[in-house]
Amino acid sequence: MRAMVLKSIASLRDNPRPLTLMEIPDPQPSSDEILIRVNTCGVCHTELDEIEGRTPPPHLPVILGHQVVGRVEALGRDVEEFEAGDRIGVAWIFSACGKCIYCQRGEENLCPQFQATGRDAYGGYAEFMVVPVAFAHPIPDVFTDAEAAPLLCAGAVGYRSLRLTGLKDGQNLGFIGFGASAHLVLQLARHCFSHSKCFVFARNDEERAFARELGAAWTGDTAEAPPEKLHAIIDTTPVWTPIIEALKNLEPGGRLVINAIRKEEDDKEALLRLHYPEHLWLEKEIKSVANVTRLDVREFLHLAAEAGIKPEVEEYALEDANRALVELREKHVRGAKVLRMG
Repeated sequence: MRAMVLKSIASLRDNPRPLTLMEIPDPQPSSDEILIRVNTCGVCHTELDEIEGRTPPPHLPVILGHQVVGRVEALGRDVEEFEAGDRIGVAWIFSACGKCIYCQRGEENLCPQFQATGRDAYGGYAEFMVVPVAFAHPIPDVFTDAEAAPLLCAGAVGYRSLRLTGLKDGQNLGFIGFGASAHLVLQLARHCFSHSKCFVFARNDEERAFARELGAAWTGDTAEAPPEKLHAIIDTTPVWTPIIEALKNLEPGGRLVINAIRKEEDDKEALLRLHYPEHLWLEKEIKSVANVTRLDVREFLHLAAEAGIKPEVEEYALEDANRALVELREKHVRGAKVLRMG
């Protein structure tokens, strides 16, 4: 099969072609796994962090990609849930132990043995991949392969973030940053909380205009004050400065949910501006999001189909994965980027 392979950690600024197109043997499913013929795979900011070493894979070489949509090609001998030809998706969660206290209480995203697709196991920047059957997700028919791909990560982790805000209908919701995840969650929030207003803080005019197209009540720069205080805010940026600004805009008892796998070290001096009376007093909260569970993925796919959410996507051929990553790093983004095989 053809695959785009990461052989070593590299800076995209110094090396704009960190992935190598290779021919490697097709993977073979074990007894509880499915072999998938990949049709599409979303391109995610997390892959930039893997490539550039901020969240490095535990082993190299590795095949990245964790927003995978394809068809069942072959089944392990113990698999009964699917048939050849079924369309399924694979998300960031590749596996969890199923036995620890976190898994037992439905928090498999916190499992010490959590395995991530495209990091701990080979992912979807390839023509084929395998996945444990328990972590494969049926894709609703209303979505094309390209539309479904970003729902599996950008959408699912965004949905988890929205749930963690504790938002009630009629309360104000803010977004910091407006990329693949936020553009999906804003649509979901407007469906689930029809009396709430959404406020978007974004760095450039294109992102702010896109947010208004999707129904944002107000948009502004990250340092601007919205016309109303917010009950909850979801941050999707890799930097600290917007966090300090956001906390000033929360209502008493409000919650800021950080939907990011990391924050940049060279921006952490912004934390020195944290002023307890202004930013945290009156029972304001900060909560982080870690990974997703299978239930997050499946609930979001159902809700997205019900709400008629359609991701805006830009497609690239598999061999153009490096170009897609560079454009993502340089913020040439509207919606989500998706690789198409074949």
